[in-house]
Amino acid sequence: SGMSDAVAMEITEDLVNRPTHYTHSNIECISAIEASMSVAQFKGFLKGQVMKYLWRYEHKGNPLQDIEKAQWYLSRLRKLELPEDYGMGRKI
Repeated sequence: SGMSDAVAMEITEDLVNRPTHYTHSNIECISAIEASMSVAQFKGFLKGQVMKYLWRYEHKGNPLQDIEKAQWYLSRLRKLELPEDYGMGRKI
């Protein structure tokens, strides 16, 4: 395609981390979803998103993008599970 690997990776990152179709207003869609739910509900939503992207990644045109999206949601879930003092010398 003539596109360098670095440019292709940057485009993939944008589609994973900040897709424009979810950021068309001042509030990002994921923030609105989180605000509308309890912490337990939001954790369930994140888990469902991870499962969805892993379930279908082999059956769509861009498997790496779906894996990265699953990883993005898993990272959000992980942050919610970390103790508040994580990274302050506490080992878990």
